[in-house]
Amino acid sequence: MQIIDHLNRENMRLDIPDFRSGDTVKVHAKIREGEKERIQVFEGVVVSKRKGQSNATFTVRKVSYGIGVERIFLLNSPAIDKIEVVTRGRVRRSKIYYLRDLRGKAARIKERRFN
Repeated sequence: MQIIDHLNRENMRLDIPDFRSGDTVKVHAKIREGEKERIQVFEGVVVSKRKGQSNATFTVRKVSYGIGVERIFLLNSPAIDKIEVVTRGRVRRSKIYYLRDLRGKAARIKERRFN
């Protein structure tokens, strides 16, 4: 068991910023097309975050051309170039799946203030 824990700690990324559900983030993901590799930015609201060591994931939701798009990213994946936190949202729960049913102004999230 100690060997698995040691391997998990080796593969952990230390350059991930602190973010929570409700925050708007930009995820710079590496996309491989044949021999070429490019970076595609996926900007949206963090709907959920699943804890874990090597298998931690987070779900980002955005509305593109009127259609809601959700994408699940592995937190410690080498396919993620970097994560930028755009705004910090104030929500009352950790899984905000109720955003799927809301449209327009109702889907807005208040910004978290630091005093």
